Amino acid sequence: MAWTYLFFAGLFEIGWAIGLKYTDGFSKPLPTALTVVSMIISLGLLGLALKTLPVGTAYAIWTGIGTVGTALLGIFLLGEPATAIRLACIALIVSGIVGLKLVA
Repeated sequence: MAWTYLFFAGLFEIGWAIGLKYTDGFSKPLPTALTVVSMIISLGLLGLALKTLPVGTAYAIWTGIGTVGTALLGIFLLGEPATAIRLACIALIVSGIVGLKLVA
Protein backbone atom coordinates (compact mmCIF):
# COMPACT_ATOMS: atom_id res chain seq x y z
CA MET A 1 0.00 0.00 0.00
CA ALA A 2 2.93 2.34 0.69
CA TRP A 3 3.92 2.32 -2.98
CA THR A 4 0.37 3.29 -3.96
CA TYR A 5 0.44 6.16 -1.48
CA LEU A 6 3.79 7.24 -2.88
CA PHE A 7 2.58 7.10 -6.47
CA PHE A 8 -0.45 9.28 -5.75
CA ALA A 9 1.67 11.62 -3.63
CA GLY A 10 3.83 12.12 -6.71
CA LEU A 11 0.79 12.81 -8.87
CA PHE A 12 -0.46 15.43 -6.43
CA GLU A 13 3.04 16.94 -6.42
CA ILE A 14 2.66 17.40 -10.17
CA GLY A 15 -0.71 19.01 -9.51
CA TRP A 16 0.63 21.60 -7.12
CA ALA A 17 3.75 22.32 -9.15
CA ILE A 18 1.70 23.01 -12.27
CA GLY A 19 -0.93 24.71 -10.15
CA LEU A 20 1.61 27.28 -8.99
CA LYS A 21 1.84 28.52 -12.56
CA TYR A 22 -1.90 29.09 -12.71
CA THR A 23 -2.16 30.91 -9.35
CA ASP A 24 -0.60 34.02 -10.91
CA GLY A 25 1.39 34.75 -7.79
CA PHE A 26 -1.41 33.48 -5.54
CA SER A 27 -3.73 36.21 -6.84
CA LYS A 28 -6.33 33.82 -8.30
CA PRO A 29 -8.41 32.24 -5.53
CA LEU A 30 -9.53 28.97 -7.17
CA PRO A 31 -6.14 27.93 -8.60
CA THR A 32 -4.54 28.94 -5.29
CA ALA A 33 -7.00 26.85 -3.27
CA LEU A 34 -6.55 23.84 -5.55
CA THR A 35 -2.77 24.19 -5.36
CA VAL A 36 -2.78 24.32 -1.56
CA VAL A 37 -5.10 21.31 -1.36
CA SER A 38 -2.79 19.41 -3.73
CA MET A 39 0.19 20.30 -1.52
CA ILE A 40 -1.55 19.03 1.60
CA ILE A 41 -2.68 15.79 -0.04
CA SER A 42 0.75 15.20 -1.57
CA LEU A 43 2.57 15.65 1.73
CA GLY A 44 -0.04 13.62 3.61
CA LEU A 45 0.32 10.69 1.23
CA LEU A 46 4.11 10.95 1.35
CA GLY A 47 3.88 10.80 5.14
CA LEU A 48 1.79 7.63 4.94
CA ALA A 49 4.26 6.05 2.54
CA LEU A 50 7.14 6.89 4.88
CA LYS A 51 5.65 4.68 7.58
CA THR A 52 7.14 1.67 5.80
CA LEU A 53 9.42 2.91 3.01
CA PRO A 54 12.96 4.22 3.53
CA VAL A 55 12.95 8.02 3.55
CA GLY A 56 15.70 8.41 0.94
CA THR A 57 14.02 6.08 -1.51
CA ALA A 58 10.54 7.48 -0.98
CA TYR A 59 11.63 11.09 -1.21
CA ALA A 60 13.68 10.48 -4.36
CA ILE A 61 10.81 8.68 -6.05
CA TRP A 62 8.27 11.31 -4.93
CA THR A 63 10.35 14.15 -6.32
CA GLY A 64 11.18 12.12 -9.42
CA ILE A 65 7.52 11.53 -10.23
CA GLY A 66 6.87 15.21 -9.65
CA THR A 67 9.82 16.28 -11.75
CA VAL A 68 9.00 14.06 -14.71
CA GLY A 69 5.29 14.84 -14.65
CA THR A 70 5.83 18.56 -14.26
CA ALA A 71 8.38 18.65 -17.06
CA LEU A 72 6.09 16.71 -19.40
CA LEU A 73 3.05 18.85 -18.59
CA GLY A 74 5.21 21.93 -19.08
CA ILE A 75 5.90 20.67 -22.58
CA PHE A 76 2.30 19.71 -23.37
CA LEU A 77 0.37 22.45 -21.54
CA LEU A 78 2.73 25.39 -21.40
CA GLY A 79 4.59 25.08 -24.68
CA GLU A 80 8.00 24.51 -23.13
CA PRO A 81 10.64 23.11 -25.50
CA ALA A 82 10.84 19.36 -26.04
CA THR A 83 14.44 19.10 -27.16
CA ALA A 84 16.15 15.75 -27.52
CA ILE A 85 18.51 16.45 -24.62
CA ARG A 86 15.63 17.49 -22.38
CA LEU A 87 13.68 14.32 -23.19
CA ALA A 88 16.81 12.22 -22.65
CA CYS A 89 17.29 13.79 -19.22
CA ILE A 90 13.66 13.07 -18.35
CA ALA A 91 14.26 9.45 -19.43
CA LEU A 92 17.27 9.29 -17.09
CA ILE A 93 15.09 10.43 -14.20
CA VAL A 94 12.51 7.76 -15.07
CA SER A 95 15.24 5.12 -15.13
CA GLY A 96 16.38 6.28 -11.70
CA ILE A 97 12.84 6.00 -10.34
CA VAL A 98 12.48 2.49 -11.76
CA GLY A 99 15.90 1.52 -10.39
CA LEU A 100 15.04 2.73 -6.90
CA LYS A 101 11.74 0.86 -6.99
CA LEU A 102 13.50 -2.34 -8.03
CA VAL A 103 16.06 -2.24 -5.22
CA ALA A 104 13.74 -1.06 -2.43
